[in-house]
Amino acid sequence: MRTLLALGAVLAGLYTAPPAPLPERMADTGGGTQLITAEAADARATTGTLTWWDRRDGRWVRAGSAPARFGAKGLAEGAGRRQGTNTTPTGLYRLPYAFGVRPAPAGTAYRYARVTDRSWWCQDNASRAYNRWVEGLPKDCRAAESEHLVAYRTQYAYALVIGFNYDRPVRGRGAGIFLHVDGPGATAGCVSVPRDAMRRVLAWADPERRPHIAVGTRGGPTAITRY
Repeated sequence: MRTLLALGAVLAGLYTAPPAPLPERMADTGGGTQLITAEAADARATTGTLTWWDRRDGRWVRAGSAPARFGAKGLAEGAGRRQGTNTTPTGLYRLPYAFGVRPAPAGTAYRYARVTDRSWWCQDNASRAYNRWVEGLPKDCRAAESEHLVAYRTQYAYALVIGFNYDRPVRGRGAGIFLHVDGPGATAGCVSVPRDAMRRVLAWADPERRPHIAVGTRGGPTAITRY
């Protein structure tokens, strides 16, 4: 009996409780009951994991996950990121609306804008439409400094706007950061996932539950738990 008790004590001492779900370890989740996390191993990584979460009965529960891609130059702190660096901005951001070249997946509750031949995302720092969707380019927004959305039929088949530098845009910080469908490789600064995963995210996301997206790394200055 004493041997069994001693063995039990040893085993109890070796037991390590599993870590709390990632959202439970974060500094902020945006205040809603849905959350998307996009986590990379470190700031140099171009791949990682996207997970979407529901808050149920006071706890965060994983609703789904998929492999994710980040900028070709890795990730950078959102507050200090510069446009044209091919880095994905880290931080916690709201998700203003969805859009796509293809019709919205069944079950999509988000406001969904269909891409037309006249749809552009203005990235010209000199334009009043900087970091905004425009139907037809304004005179002060150069095509060479913007994205013609319909030209990216694969990547923008389905997408969610990430609210980085969106509400009060700072010129030079970056424009056109989205969660979208994978292209042939790393992104220019967005977060991308396989097409089926993007469809599932859109069918899951409910704007009334105020979902946000947190982008970051496992540790270090850009750790996702800081946001």
